Amino acid sequence: MADCCTPDGSCHTKAETKTTYKVDGVGSAHCQGVVAKAVGGLDAISAVDVEIGTGLVTVTTATAPDDALDALIEKTVDEAGYDFAGRVAA
Repeated sequence: MADCCTPDGSCHTKAETKTTYKVDGVGSAHCQGVVAKAVGGLDAISAVDVEIGTGLVTVTTATAPDDALDALIEKTVDEAGYDFAGRVAA
């Protein structure tokens, strides 16, 4: 039994998944902050990193992303005034 597991076999640590998305229009520190705040405010997101210029947005979640999370991120990015271009292939 690993150190993270209880006697009943359940684990009290969570694995994290990182997924990268492309967002068009992130050309400045202001844009970076707006996108990071919007996406980082979602309940499913535990961390977010936004790269200026490339528009790559890497999110950390407790579970693997699915279509529902992709749609939520897309809606959030669109509402923040940026163009969501989709998930980047790993």
